[in-house]
Parts: sequence; structure tokens; C-alpha cells
Amino acid sequence: MLELDLRNDVYRRPLATALDRLGLREGWVCVDVGAGGGDVTVALARVVGRDGRVYAVDSDPARRDEVAAAAAEAAQAQVVAITQTAEELLLPEAVDLAYCRFVLLHVPDPGAVLARMAGAVRPGGWVVAQEPVTSAGRVDGTAMRMPAARDPDVGARLPALVRRAGLELVDAWAEAPAWSGPGPVAEYLAALSEVDPGDDPVVLPPLVTVVARRPLEPRPA
Repeated sequence: MLELDLRNDVYRRPLATALDRLGLREGWVCVDVGAGGGDVTVALARVVGRDGRVYAVDSDPARRDEVAAAAAEAAQAQVVAITQTAEELLLPEAVDLAYCRFVLLHVPDPGAVLARMAGAVRPGGWVVAQEPVTSAGRVDGTAMRMPAARDPDVGARLPALVRRAGLELVDAWAEAPAWSGPGPVAEYLAALSEVDPGDDPVVLPPLVTVVARRPLEPRPA
């Protein structure tokens, strides 16, 4: 199975599973939509190698600088950081893979973003989206909430959304890290909510992963 250098990322396993499923390899051109600090961008860049390329797209110019710094530190010269909103996604070339995670729950129109991602990949190319079902997370049995998100449970609609974007649904599943006591899950929750769960049992929100493909031929009208 594909190994990603994301040891501190509690959701790294579903990402690695998805990329392994579609056969990510050297020479691919990818876009990481909503790249943030660039951890996933750099992990993708290490897989695609010097002959590949990764576009790191984020709406925050400061994030662009973070990605550039992370790429330089990892000596990943093929990373190109772009300041752009997900709804305005426009790249200088077609890509083999368009990826997003924890993006659609914050945007006004998730379907529009997925349509832009679908348009960014070559025919036969891949779209991988990962979004949570926040209300299914639990801390000591109590449901979690994310009031700052526009659609905190968008993951529950993700398979249908990718089909409406004109993509072929290839695979979809949900996975949730769980833990009790000190460890990466508790640290992640504390960073997310500023509340340390202590020794309470934690089930993080299930992350719905969708692996989809742009059809080789347009769908008939």
C-alpha cells in the first residue's frame, strides 16, 4: 500500500487508501484544492517525483507562502502555489488528479467546486474528495458540532454531489479515527476545538472519501 509522509495526520490512512486505489505514481500532474499549509501537497509531490507537478491552490496568500516554504524545505521543485478560490479553479493545464479535503463544508456551493475540479482533470482523470459528517463524531458519547462550517455534514451527500458534477463514481467509504487518552486523536481534537478531551473516549467525525473519474466521453444529453 502507498505510504505517505503524513505521520501526524490522523486522517492519513483514507487518503493513502484512495491514492493507492487509483494508482498515483511518478510523472502525474495533480492539484490540491484548499492546500492550506501544504502537508498533503508535499506528500503528493514526493510520490509524483521530479517528472510530475502539483498545483497547490488556496484562497489565502499567506497559505501560498506556507506551501512554497514547505516545498522548498522538502526540495520539491515541482510544486506550484496559486492563490485562487476553489470556486474559481482555473489551471494552465489539465491534471491527472484533482484533490480536496475539508474544503466543501466551508463553501457556499459544494457542487460548483466539484464541477470546477471535474473540468480541471483530463478525460479519464481522477477526482478525490474527502469531507466529514461532523455530527457523527463523539466525545464521551456526546455528538460533536462545527457551527463555523456552512455544511458540517456535507460528507453525507458527497457521493451524490460528485455524480451531479458529471463524474463517474468509482468508490466511496467512510472512516473515523478513534482513541482514548493522550495521542494524536486527542491532540487533533484539542487543536480543532481548543478543548482537551483528557481521557474521554473520542471518535472523530467520519471522513467520507469519494474516488471519481471524469468520463472519457461526454454523457449523452
